[in-house]
Amino acid sequence: MAYLRRNRERMRYDAYLREGLPIASGAVEGACQHLVKDRLERSGMRWSLAGAEAMLQMRAVYLSDDFEKYWAFHQQQDQLRLHPPAN
Repeated sequence: MAYLRRNRERMRYDAYLREGLPIASGAVEGACQHLVKDRLERSGMRWSLAGAEAMLQMRAVYLSDDFEKYWAFHQQQDQLRLHPPAN
């Protein structure tokens, strides 16, 4: 009961549902499994926090089918970094 009282502001499921947010733990857990665990918890893998964050960002881009747009942006930014425009 104490837990529910302390966290009641986080349990506004009626408001979350009106906003179209998923509240079922199965959907969230499935997404975490697919995005995070399947990639980061393979046998023998060890990750620094920065390395895991970078991998998850790339995996999210890839799974969102945005990799081609991201890669074009990445190449453009790399070119600007290596060859800044003359002022």
